[in-house]
Amino acid sequence: MTGCGDPSEKNSAFGQLPASDVNPTPRDRIVNGGTLRWPLPDFPSQWNFNHVNGTKGAVEHVIQGVMPYLMRADEKSVPHPVPEYLESATLKRTKHGQTVTYKLNPQAKWSNGSPLGYEDFVAQAHALSGRDSRYEVSTVSGYRLIKHIGRGIRPNEVKVTFAQAYADWRSLFSPLYPAAAYSTPRAFNTAWMNRLPVTAGPFKVQRIDRTDKTLTLVRDPSWWGPPAKLGRIVYRAMDTSAMPGAFANHEIDLMDIGLDAAAMQRVQNVPSTDVRRAGGPDWRHFTFNAAAPALSDVRVRRAVMLGIDRRVIARSDLSGLGVPVQTLGNHFYVNTQNGYQDNSSVLGEYDPARAEQLLDEAGWHLHGKYRSKSGRTLALRFVIPSGVPVSKREGELTRALLERIGVRVDIRPIPADDALDTYVTQGNFDIVPFSWLGTSFPVSPMRAVFASPRKGRVQQNYSRTGTAAIDTAMDQAIAETDPPRIHALVNRADRLIWQQASVLPLYQRPQLVAARSDLANLGACGFLEPAYQNIGFTRR
Repeated sequence: MTGCGDPSEKNSAFGQLPASDVNPTPRDRIVNGGTLRWPLPDFPSQWNFNHVNGTKGAVEHVIQGVMPYLMRADEKSVPHPVPEYLESATLKRTKHGQTVTYKLNPQAKWSNGSPLGYEDFVAQAHALSGRDSRYEVSTVSGYRLIKHIGRGIRPNEVKVTFAQAYADWRSLFSPLYPAAAYSTPRAFNTAWMNRLPVTAGPFKVQRIDRTDKTLTLVRDPSWWGPPAKLGRIVYRAMDTSAMPGAFANHEIDLMDIGLDAAAMQRVQNVPSTDVRRAGGPDWRHFTFNAAAPALSDVRVRRAVMLGIDRRVIARSDLSGLGVPVQTLGNHFYVNTQNGYQDNSSVLGEYDPARAEQLLDEAGWHLHGKYRSKSGRTLALRFVIPSGVPVSKREGELTRALLERIGVRVDIRPIPADDALDTYVTQGNFDIVPFSWLGTSFPVSPMRAVFASPRKGRVQQNYSRTGTAAIDTAMDQAIAETDPPRIHALVNRADRLIWQQASVLPLYQRPQLVAARSDLANLGACGFLEPAYQNIGFTRR
Protein backbone atom coordinates (compact mmCIF):
# COMPACT_ATOMS: atom_id res chain seq x y z
CA MET A 1 0.00 0.00 0.00
CA THR A 2 1.32 3.35 -0.90
CA GLY A 3 1.64 6.71 0.93
CA CYS A 4 3.68 9.87 0.55
CA GLY A 5 6.98 11.43 1.49
CA ASP A 6 9.48 14.29 1.32
CA PRO A 7 12.39 13.86 3.74
CA SER A 8 14.07 16.60 5.74
CA GLU A 9 17.20 16.93 7.80
CA LYS A 10 15.47 17.43 11.15
CA ASN A 11 17.64 16.51 14.12
CA SER A 12 15.64 13.72 15.69
CA ALA A 13 16.33 10.18 16.72
CA PHE A 14 14.73 8.91 13.52
CA GLY A 15 16.75 11.46 11.59
CA GLN A 16 19.92 9.78 12.86
CA LEU A 17 19.00 6.61 10.99
CA PRO A 18 20.54 6.54 7.52
CA ALA A 19 18.42 7.55 4.56
CA SER A 20 19.03 4.06 3.18
CA ASP A 21 21.08 1.01 4.13
CA VAL A 22 21.48 -1.32 1.17
CA ASN A 23 25.20 -2.21 1.04
CA PRO A 24 25.76 -0.07 -2.08
CA THR A 25 28.21 -1.86 -4.36
CA PRO A 26 29.45 -1.14 -7.91
CA ARG A 27 28.37 -3.66 -10.54
CA ASP A 28 31.95 -4.79 -11.19
CA ARG A 29 32.20 -6.06 -7.61
CA ILE A 30 29.04 -8.17 -7.85
CA VAL A 31 29.24 -11.76 -9.03
CA ASN A 32 27.30 -12.82 -12.10
CA GLY A 33 24.54 -15.27 -11.34
CA GLY A 34 22.99 -16.59 -8.18
CA THR A 35 19.46 -16.84 -6.85
CA LEU A 36 17.89 -14.34 -4.47
CA ARG A 37 15.23 -15.92 -2.26
CA TRP A 38 12.80 -13.17 -1.29
CA PRO A 39 9.83 -13.77 1.05
CA LEU A 40 6.48 -12.03 0.64
CA PRO A 41 3.91 -11.58 3.44
CA ASP A 42 1.10 -12.63 1.10
CA PHE A 43 0.71 -14.06 -2.39
CA PRO A 44 -1.11 -11.60 -4.64
CA SER A 45 -3.61 -12.69 -7.24
CA GLN A 46 -3.93 -9.26 -8.89
CA TRP A 47 -0.69 -8.11 -10.58
CA ASN A 48 -2.09 -4.89 -11.99
CA PHE A 49 -0.57 -2.47 -9.50
CA ASN A 50 -3.11 0.26 -10.31
CA HIS A 51 -6.10 -1.99 -9.64
CA VAL A 52 -7.75 -1.47 -6.27
CA ASN A 53 -6.63 -4.96 -5.20
CA GLY A 54 -3.15 -4.64 -6.69
CA THR A 55 -1.72 -1.62 -4.91
CA LYS A 56 0.27 -3.44 -2.27
CA GLY A 57 3.89 -3.88 -1.31
CA ALA A 58 4.11 -7.53 -2.34
CA VAL A 59 3.06 -6.63 -5.88
CA GLU A 60 5.52 -3.76 -6.12
CA HIS A 61 8.43 -5.92 -4.91
CA VAL A 62 7.89 -8.09 -7.99
CA ILE A 63 6.92 -5.65 -10.71
CA GLN A 64 9.85 -3.31 -10.06
CA GLY A 65 11.99 -5.97 -11.71
CA VAL A 66 9.78 -6.62 -14.73
CA MET A 67 7.80 -3.45 -15.52
CA PRO A 68 8.88 0.02 -16.69
CA TYR A 69 9.33 2.74 -14.08
CA LEU A 70 10.01 5.96 -15.97
CA MET A 71 11.23 7.69 -12.81
CA ARG A 72 13.15 6.23 -9.88
CA ALA A 73 13.86 8.05 -6.61
CA ASP A 74 17.26 8.29 -4.98
CA GLU A 75 17.82 8.05 -1.22
CA LYS A 76 17.08 11.78 -0.86
CA SER A 77 13.63 11.23 -2.38
CA VAL A 78 14.54 13.01 -5.62
CA PRO A 79 13.07 11.26 -8.69
CA HIS A 80 15.26 10.87 -11.78
CA PRO A 81 14.52 9.52 -15.26
CA VAL A 82 15.45 5.85 -15.65
CA PRO A 83 17.61 5.95 -18.81
CA GLU A 84 16.65 2.47 -19.99
CA TYR A 85 13.10 3.78 -20.41
CA LEU A 86 13.22 7.58 -20.40
CA GLU A 87 15.89 9.81 -21.92
CA SER A 88 14.29 13.01 -20.64
CA ALA A 89 11.08 14.60 -19.40
CA THR A 90 10.68 18.33 -19.99
CA LEU A 91 8.13 20.44 -18.13
CA LYS A 92 6.66 23.59 -19.67
CA ARG A 93 4.31 25.78 -17.65
CA THR A 94 1.39 27.34 -19.53
CA LYS A 95 -1.16 29.98 -18.63
CA HIS A 96 -3.81 27.42 -17.68
CA GLY A 97 -1.77 24.31 -16.92
CA GLN A 98 1.39 22.55 -18.00
CA THR A 99 2.80 20.24 -20.65
CA VAL A 100 5.36 17.48 -20.15
CA THR A 101 7.26 16.09 -23.12
CA TYR A 102 8.56 12.56 -22.56
CA LYS A 103 11.45 11.42 -24.73
CA LEU A 104 11.47 7.63 -24.45
CA ASN A 105 14.46 5.39 -25.03
CA PRO A 106 13.90 4.11 -28.60
CA GLN A 107 15.30 0.71 -27.55
CA ALA A 108 12.63 0.24 -24.87
CA LYS A 109 10.17 -2.45 -25.88
CA TRP A 110 7.65 -4.84 -24.40
CA SER A 111 8.27 -8.57 -24.27
CA ASN A 112 5.89 -8.96 -27.24
CA GLY A 113 8.20 -6.79 -29.34
CA SER A 114 6.10 -3.60 -29.35
CA PRO A 115 7.93 -0.38 -28.47
CA LEU A 116 6.94 1.62 -25.41
CA GLY A 117 5.10 4.67 -26.64
CA TYR A 118 2.12 6.89 -27.25
CA GLU A 119 -0.56 4.17 -27.14
CA ASP A 120 0.57 3.02 -23.69
CA PHE A 121 0.34 6.55 -22.30
CA VAL A 122 -3.12 7.09 -23.79
CA ALA A 123 -4.53 3.83 -22.43
CA GLN A 124 -3.11 4.33 -18.94
CA ALA A 125 -4.24 7.95 -18.71
CA HIS A 126 -7.77 7.01 -19.77
CA ALA A 127 -8.06 4.01 -17.46
CA LEU A 128 -6.85 5.95 -14.42
CA SER A 129 -8.70 9.19 -15.17
CA GLY A 130 -11.79 8.20 -13.19
CA ARG A 131 -14.06 8.97 -16.13
CA ASP A 132 -15.13 5.35 -16.60
CA SER A 133 -16.28 3.77 -13.35
CA ARG A 134 -15.94 0.27 -14.79
CA TYR A 135 -12.19 0.51 -14.26
CA GLU A 136 -11.63 -0.65 -10.67
CA VAL A 137 -8.76 1.73 -9.96
CA SER A 138 -6.89 2.33 -6.73
CA THR A 139 -6.25 5.99 -7.51
CA VAL A 140 -7.00 8.68 -10.08
CA SER A 141 -4.56 11.19 -8.59
CA GLY A 142 -2.78 13.13 -11.31
CA TYR A 143 -4.29 11.19 -14.19
CA ARG A 144 -7.65 12.90 -13.70
CA LEU A 145 -5.90 16.21 -14.45
CA ILE A 146 -4.60 15.10 -17.86
CA LYS A 147 -6.36 17.03 -20.61
CA HIS A 148 -4.71 15.60 -23.71
CA ILE A 149 -1.97 13.23 -24.83
CA GLY A 150 -0.35 13.80 -28.19
CA ARG A 151 2.48 12.49 -30.29
CA GLY A 152 5.75 14.36 -30.30
CA ILE A 153 7.95 15.40 -33.18
CA ARG A 154 9.77 12.07 -33.11
CA PRO A 155 8.23 8.58 -32.79
CA ASN A 156 9.67 8.16 -29.29
CA GLU A 157 8.19 11.42 -27.96
CA VAL A 158 4.90 11.77 -26.08
CA LYS A 159 3.33 15.07 -25.02
CA VAL A 160 1.08 15.10 -21.96
CA THR A 161 -1.01 18.23 -21.38
CA PHE A 162 -2.51 18.92 -17.95
CA ALA A 163 -5.58 21.06 -17.31
CA GLN A 164 -3.83 22.73 -14.37
CA ALA A 165 -0.47 22.89 -12.66
CA TYR A 166 0.45 19.56 -11.08
CA ALA A 167 3.53 19.44 -8.87
CA ASP A 168 3.74 15.65 -8.64
CA TRP A 169 3.74 14.93 -12.38
CA ARG A 170 6.89 12.80 -11.97
CA SER A 171 4.80 10.25 -10.05
CA LEU A 172 2.80 9.29 -13.15
CA PHE A 173 3.41 6.38 -15.55
CA SER A 174 5.55 4.53 -13.00
CA PRO A 175 4.83 1.71 -13.42
CA LEU A 176 3.74 1.90 -17.03
CA TYR A 177 1.55 -0.91 -18.39
CA PRO A 178 1.09 -1.88 -22.06
CA ALA A 179 -1.87 -0.41 -23.92
CA ALA A 180 -3.62 -3.76 -24.27
CA ALA A 181 -3.65 -4.18 -20.49
CA TYR A 182 -5.64 -0.97 -20.00
CA SER A 183 -7.57 -0.71 -23.26
CA THR A 184 -10.84 -2.05 -21.78
CA PRO A 185 -12.26 -2.31 -18.26
CA ARG A 186 -12.28 -6.09 -18.57
CA ALA A 187 -8.60 -6.21 -19.46
CA PHE A 188 -7.73 -3.80 -16.66
CA ASN A 189 -9.71 -5.74 -14.05
CA THR A 190 -8.97 -9.34 -15.02
CA ALA A 191 -6.12 -9.75 -17.55
CA TRP A 192 -3.46 -9.56 -14.85
CA MET A 193 -5.12 -11.95 -12.44
CA ASN A 194 -2.59 -14.67 -11.55
CA ARG A 195 -0.37 -13.71 -14.49
CA LEU A 196 1.95 -11.04 -15.85
CA PRO A 197 1.39 -11.53 -19.58
CA VAL A 198 3.68 -8.76 -20.86
CA THR A 199 6.81 -7.32 -19.26
CA ALA A 200 9.67 -4.93 -20.03
CA GLY A 201 12.48 -5.16 -17.52
CA PRO A 202 15.79 -6.80 -16.65
CA PHE A 203 13.82 -9.86 -15.52
CA LYS A 204 10.89 -11.81 -16.90
CA VAL A 205 8.44 -14.19 -15.24
CA GLN A 206 9.43 -17.82 -15.55
CA ARG A 207 6.76 -19.38 -13.37
CA ILE A 208 3.89 -18.59 -11.01
CA ASP A 209 2.96 -21.48 -8.71
CA ARG A 210 -0.12 -20.71 -6.67
CA THR A 211 0.04 -24.07 -4.91
CA ASP A 212 3.53 -23.48 -3.52
CA LYS A 213 2.91 -19.71 -3.44
CA THR A 214 6.10 -18.97 -5.35
CA LEU A 215 6.91 -16.71 -8.28
CA THR A 216 10.19 -17.04 -10.15
CA LEU A 217 11.87 -14.32 -12.20
CA VAL A 218 14.80 -15.00 -14.52
CA ARG A 219 17.03 -12.73 -16.58
CA ASP A 220 15.36 -11.45 -19.71
CA PRO A 221 17.81 -11.84 -22.63
CA SER A 222 15.79 -9.23 -24.56
CA TRP A 223 16.60 -6.54 -21.97
CA TRP A 224 18.47 -3.70 -23.66
CA GLY A 225 20.09 -2.28 -20.52
CA PRO A 226 22.93 -3.60 -18.35
CA PRO A 227 22.12 -7.28 -17.77
CA ALA A 228 20.81 -8.36 -14.39
CA LYS A 229 23.53 -9.58 -12.05
CA LEU A 230 21.25 -12.18 -10.47
CA GLY A 231 20.26 -15.21 -12.48
CA ARG A 232 16.97 -15.66 -10.65
CA ILE A 233 14.73 -14.16 -8.00
CA VAL A 234 12.40 -16.57 -6.25
CA TYR A 235 9.58 -14.94 -4.30
CA ARG A 236 7.87 -17.12 -1.73
CA ALA A 237 4.83 -16.18 0.33
CA MET A 238 4.85 -17.12 4.01
CA ASP A 239 3.46 -15.89 7.31
CA THR A 240 5.66 -13.19 8.75
CA SER A 241 5.91 -15.27 11.92
CA ALA A 242 7.65 -18.00 9.88
CA MET A 243 10.23 -15.70 8.30
CA PRO A 244 12.78 -15.58 11.18
CA GLY A 245 13.00 -19.38 11.22
CA ALA A 246 13.30 -19.52 7.44
CA PHE A 247 16.06 -16.91 7.54
CA ALA A 248 17.92 -18.75 10.32
CA ASN A 249 17.69 -21.97 8.28
CA HIS A 250 19.09 -20.22 5.18
CA GLU A 251 15.87 -20.75 3.24
CA ILE A 252 15.56 -17.03 2.41
CA ASP A 253 18.17 -14.30 1.91
CA LEU A 254 16.45 -11.30 3.43
CA MET A 255 13.38 -10.47 5.47
CA ASP A 256 11.53 -7.45 6.71
CA ILE A 257 11.86 -7.60 10.50
CA GLY A 258 9.02 -5.14 10.72
CA LEU A 259 8.05 -4.58 14.34
CA ASP A 260 8.94 -8.01 15.70
CA ALA A 261 11.49 -7.71 18.52
CA ALA A 262 11.71 -11.51 18.86
CA ALA A 263 12.54 -11.74 15.16
CA MET A 264 15.19 -9.05 15.59
CA GLN A 265 16.82 -10.99 18.41
CA ARG A 266 16.79 -14.23 16.45
CA VAL A 267 18.18 -12.93 13.17
CA GLN A 268 20.94 -10.94 14.87
CA ASN A 269 22.44 -14.23 16.02
CA VAL A 270 22.52 -15.76 12.53
CA PRO A 271 26.10 -15.81 11.15
CA SER A 272 26.93 -13.54 8.20
CA THR A 273 23.84 -11.41 8.75
CA ASP A 274 23.39 -7.65 8.54
CA VAL A 275 20.46 -5.86 10.12
CA ARG A 276 19.96 -2.91 7.81
CA ARG A 277 18.19 0.15 9.17
CA ALA A 278 16.70 3.25 7.58
CA GLY A 279 14.40 6.07 8.52
CA GLY A 280 11.68 5.66 5.95
CA PRO A 281 8.39 7.26 4.90
CA ASP A 282 6.17 4.41 6.11
CA TRP A 283 3.71 4.86 8.97
CA ARG A 284 1.58 2.60 11.11
CA HIS A 285 -2.09 3.37 11.68
CA PHE A 286 -5.59 2.10 12.41
CA THR A 287 -8.26 2.65 9.75
CA PHE A 288 -11.84 3.01 11.01
CA ASN A 289 -14.72 1.95 8.76
CA ALA A 290 -17.13 4.88 8.86
CA ALA A 291 -19.62 2.94 6.74
CA ALA A 292 -19.98 0.23 9.38
CA PRO A 293 -23.07 0.65 11.59
CA ALA A 294 -21.08 0.85 14.82
CA LEU A 295 -18.81 3.64 13.53
CA SER A 296 -21.10 5.59 11.22
CA ASP A 297 -21.56 8.30 13.88
CA VAL A 298 -18.50 10.58 13.93
CA ARG A 299 -18.98 11.03 17.68
CA VAL A 300 -18.41 7.31 18.18
CA ARG A 301 -15.30 7.35 15.98
CA ARG A 302 -13.93 10.31 17.90
CA ALA A 303 -14.66 8.56 21.19
CA VAL A 304 -12.86 5.42 20.05
CA MET A 305 -9.83 7.49 19.03
CA LEU A 306 -9.78 9.24 22.39
CA GLY A 307 -10.07 5.87 24.12
CA ILE A 308 -6.94 4.47 22.43
CA ASP A 309 -3.65 5.44 24.05
CA ARG A 310 -1.35 5.68 21.06
CA ARG A 311 1.73 5.83 23.29
CA VAL A 312 0.87 2.43 24.74
CA ILE A 313 0.50 0.96 21.25
CA ALA A 314 3.73 2.56 20.03
CA ARG A 315 5.74 1.43 23.06
CA SER A 316 4.51 -2.12 22.62
CA ASP A 317 5.14 -2.24 18.87
CA LEU A 318 8.62 -0.68 18.98
CA SER A 319 9.90 -2.33 22.16
CA GLY A 320 13.20 -4.15 21.71
CA LEU A 321 13.91 -2.70 18.27
CA GLY A 322 16.36 -0.02 19.37
CA VAL A 323 14.38 2.83 17.84
CA PRO A 324 12.73 5.84 19.51
CA VAL A 325 9.09 5.78 20.56
CA GLN A 326 7.31 8.83 19.20
CA THR A 327 3.69 9.06 18.12
CA LEU A 328 2.80 10.49 14.72
CA GLY A 329 0.54 13.52 14.45
CA ASN A 330 -0.01 13.79 10.70
CA HIS A 331 -1.65 11.80 7.89
CA PHE A 332 0.67 13.04 5.12
CA TYR A 333 4.13 13.69 6.56
CA VAL A 334 6.08 11.52 8.99
CA ASN A 335 7.98 13.06 11.88
CA THR A 336 11.24 13.59 9.98
CA GLN A 337 9.81 15.20 6.84
CA ASN A 338 9.71 18.76 5.65
CA GLY A 339 6.22 20.07 6.27
CA TYR A 340 5.56 17.87 9.28
CA GLN A 341 3.24 19.42 11.85
CA ASP A 342 1.63 17.62 14.77
CA ASN A 343 -2.10 18.18 14.32
CA SER A 344 -3.22 15.49 16.76
CA SER A 345 -4.10 17.73 19.71
CA VAL A 346 -7.88 17.41 19.29
CA LEU A 347 -8.22 13.62 19.00
CA GLY A 348 -4.73 12.16 19.28
CA GLU A 349 -4.32 12.54 23.03
CA TYR A 350 -5.63 9.79 25.29
CA ASP A 351 -8.75 11.12 27.04
CA PRO A 352 -11.10 8.34 28.24
CA ALA A 353 -13.30 10.79 30.18
CA ARG A 354 -14.03 12.80 27.03
CA ALA A 355 -14.54 9.54 25.12
CA GLU A 356 -17.20 8.41 27.59
CA GLN A 357 -18.93 11.78 27.32
CA LEU A 358 -19.09 11.52 23.53
CA LEU A 359 -20.51 8.00 23.70
CA ASP A 360 -23.20 9.17 26.11
CA GLU A 361 -24.06 12.03 23.73
CA ALA A 362 -24.34 9.52 20.87
CA GLY A 363 -26.84 7.46 22.87
CA TRP A 364 -24.53 4.59 23.79
CA HIS A 365 -25.03 4.11 27.53
CA LEU A 366 -23.27 1.74 29.89
CA HIS A 367 -25.24 -1.37 30.84
CA GLY A 368 -22.98 -3.60 32.87
CA LYS A 369 -19.55 -4.02 31.28
CA TYR A 370 -20.38 -2.64 27.83
CA ARG A 371 -22.42 0.11 26.25
CA SER A 372 -25.56 -0.55 24.28
CA LYS A 373 -28.18 1.33 22.28
CA SER A 374 -31.63 0.08 21.30
CA GLY A 375 -30.71 -3.34 22.63
CA ARG A 376 -27.48 -3.59 20.59
CA THR A 377 -24.05 -3.84 22.22
CA LEU A 378 -21.35 -1.47 20.99
CA ALA A 379 -18.93 -4.07 19.58
CA LEU A 380 -16.17 -3.50 17.04
CA ARG A 381 -14.57 -6.04 14.69
CA PHE A 382 -10.78 -5.63 14.88
CA VAL A 383 -9.54 -7.51 11.81
CA ILE A 384 -5.94 -8.79 11.82
CA PRO A 385 -3.99 -10.81 9.22
CA SER A 386 -2.97 -14.19 10.59
CA GLY A 387 0.69 -14.75 11.31
CA VAL A 388 1.43 -11.09 12.08
CA PRO A 389 2.32 -10.87 15.80
CA VAL A 390 2.33 -7.08 15.96
CA SER A 391 -1.25 -6.89 14.68
CA LYS A 392 -2.35 -9.42 17.27
CA ARG A 393 -0.75 -7.38 20.07
CA GLU A 394 -2.34 -4.21 18.76
CA GLY A 395 -5.73 -5.88 18.81
CA GLU A 396 -5.27 -7.12 22.37
CA LEU A 397 -4.14 -3.71 23.64
CA THR A 398 -6.99 -1.96 21.83
CA ARG A 399 -9.47 -4.40 23.34
CA ALA A 400 -8.15 -3.71 26.85
CA LEU A 401 -8.14 0.08 26.36
CA LEU A 402 -11.61 0.34 24.83
CA GLU A 403 -13.10 -1.98 27.42
CA ARG A 404 -12.38 0.80 29.93
CA ILE A 405 -14.89 3.04 28.16
CA GLY A 406 -17.45 0.29 27.64
CA VAL A 407 -16.65 -0.69 24.05
CA ARG A 408 -16.28 -4.37 23.20
CA VAL A 409 -13.59 -5.36 20.70
CA ASP A 410 -13.82 -8.69 18.87
CA ILE A 411 -10.45 -9.69 17.39
CA ARG A 412 -10.94 -11.52 14.10
CA PRO A 413 -7.91 -13.20 12.48
CA ILE A 414 -8.18 -13.50 8.70
CA PRO A 415 -5.96 -15.13 6.02
CA ALA A 416 -3.17 -12.74 5.07
CA ASP A 417 -3.68 -13.41 1.34
CA ASP A 418 -7.31 -12.27 1.59
CA ALA A 419 -6.87 -9.37 4.00
CA LEU A 420 -7.01 -6.60 1.40
CA ASP A 421 -9.18 -8.10 -1.34
CA THR A 422 -11.86 -9.82 0.76
CA TYR A 423 -11.99 -7.75 3.91
CA VAL A 424 -10.50 -4.25 3.68
CA THR A 425 -11.63 -3.21 0.19
CA GLN A 426 -15.04 -4.82 0.77
CA GLY A 427 -15.55 -3.03 4.10
CA ASN A 428 -15.77 -6.21 6.18
CA PHE A 429 -14.23 -4.69 9.30
CA ASP A 430 -14.62 -1.94 11.88
CA ILE A 431 -10.93 -1.35 12.68
CA VAL A 432 -7.95 -2.65 10.71
CA PRO A 433 -4.24 -2.03 11.42
CA PHE A 434 -1.62 -1.78 8.70
CA SER A 435 1.17 0.46 7.43
CA TRP A 436 1.01 2.90 4.56
CA LEU A 437 4.16 2.62 2.45
CA GLY A 438 5.65 5.95 1.47
CA THR A 439 6.83 7.31 -1.87
CA SER A 440 8.75 10.38 -2.97
CA PHE A 441 5.65 12.50 -3.47
CA PRO A 442 4.04 14.48 -0.67
CA VAL A 443 0.37 14.67 -1.59
CA SER A 444 -0.88 12.83 -4.65
CA PRO A 445 -0.82 9.19 -3.46
CA MET A 446 -2.73 10.01 -0.28
CA ARG A 447 -5.53 11.73 -2.16
CA ALA A 448 -6.88 8.29 -3.00
CA VAL A 449 -6.94 7.51 0.73
CA PHE A 450 -8.83 10.58 1.91
CA ALA A 451 -10.87 11.83 -1.06
CA SER A 452 -14.64 11.51 -0.72
CA PRO A 453 -15.94 8.27 -2.29
CA ARG A 454 -17.83 8.86 -5.54
CA LYS A 455 -20.64 6.57 -6.66
CA GLY A 456 -19.45 3.77 -4.43
CA ARG A 457 -15.84 3.94 -5.68
CA VAL A 458 -13.62 4.13 -2.62
CA GLN A 459 -10.19 3.77 -4.34
CA GLN A 460 -8.00 3.42 -1.20
CA ASN A 461 -10.37 5.31 1.08
CA TYR A 462 -11.10 2.25 3.18
CA SER A 463 -12.73 4.38 5.88
CA ARG A 464 -15.37 5.31 3.28
CA THR A 465 -15.83 8.88 4.46
CA GLY A 466 -14.67 12.35 3.45
CA THR A 467 -15.72 15.95 2.96
CA ALA A 468 -15.66 18.53 0.20
CA ALA A 469 -13.38 20.69 2.36
CA ILE A 470 -10.78 17.92 2.59
CA ASP A 471 -10.97 17.34 -1.16
CA THR A 472 -10.52 21.05 -1.86
CA ALA A 473 -7.52 21.39 0.43
CA MET A 474 -5.79 18.38 -1.14
CA ASP A 475 -6.56 19.55 -4.68
CA GLN A 476 -5.17 23.00 -3.91
CA ALA A 477 -1.99 21.42 -2.55
CA ILE A 478 -1.64 19.23 -5.65
CA ALA A 479 -1.92 22.29 -7.90
CA GLU A 480 0.56 24.35 -5.86
CA THR A 481 4.27 24.56 -6.69
CA ASP A 482 5.56 26.67 -3.78
CA PRO A 483 6.77 24.31 -0.99
CA PRO A 484 5.72 26.48 2.00
CA ARG A 485 2.29 26.93 0.47
CA ILE A 486 2.04 23.18 -0.21
CA HIS A 487 2.89 22.46 3.43
CA ALA A 488 0.24 24.90 4.66
CA LEU A 489 -2.46 23.42 2.44
CA VAL A 490 -1.54 19.84 3.31
CA ASN A 491 -1.68 20.61 7.02
CA ARG A 492 -5.03 22.29 6.55
CA ALA A 493 -6.31 19.08 4.97
CA ASP A 494 -4.72 17.07 7.76
CA ARG A 495 -6.52 19.00 10.50
CA LEU A 496 -9.81 18.35 8.73
CA ILE A 497 -9.01 14.63 8.47
CA TRP A 498 -8.36 14.47 12.21
CA GLN A 499 -11.85 15.90 12.74
CA GLN A 500 -13.33 13.13 10.57
CA ALA A 501 -11.78 10.52 12.89
CA SER A 502 -11.30 8.03 10.07
CA VAL A 503 -7.62 7.10 10.30
CA LEU A 504 -5.62 7.08 13.54
CA PRO A 505 -1.87 7.54 12.90
CA LEU A 506 0.31 5.68 15.39
CA TYR A 507 3.99 6.25 14.56
CA GLN A 508 6.61 6.51 11.85
CA ARG A 509 7.62 2.96 11.03
CA PRO A 510 11.37 2.24 10.99
CA GLN A 511 12.68 0.08 8.18
CA LEU A 512 14.53 -2.91 9.63
CA VAL A 513 15.67 -5.59 7.23
CA ALA A 514 17.77 -8.69 7.91
CA ALA A 515 19.97 -9.60 4.94
CA ARG A 516 22.85 -11.88 4.09
CA SER A 517 25.96 -9.78 4.53
CA ASP A 518 27.01 -10.38 0.92
CA LEU A 519 23.69 -9.15 -0.53
CA ALA A 520 24.34 -5.89 -2.38
CA ASN A 521 22.15 -2.95 -3.37
CA LEU A 522 19.11 -4.08 -1.41
CA GLY A 523 17.91 -3.87 2.18
CA ALA A 524 16.38 -0.98 4.11
CA CYS A 525 15.77 1.31 1.15
CA GLY A 526 14.06 4.30 2.74
CA PHE A 527 12.99 6.43 -0.21
CA LEU A 528 15.51 4.77 -2.54
CA GLU A 529 14.00 2.74 -5.38
CA PRO A 530 16.59 0.10 -6.29
CA ALA A 531 17.63 -0.82 -9.82
CA TYR A 532 16.94 -4.55 -9.90
CA GLN A 533 19.64 -5.27 -12.48
CA ASN A 534 22.22 -4.12 -9.92
CA ILE A 535 21.04 -6.35 -7.06
CA GLY A 536 23.29 -9.32 -6.40
CA PHE A 537 25.88 -10.92 -4.17
CA THR A 538 29.48 -9.92 -3.61
CA ARG A 539 30.51 -13.54 -3.13
CA ARG A 540 28.86 -16.92 -3.50
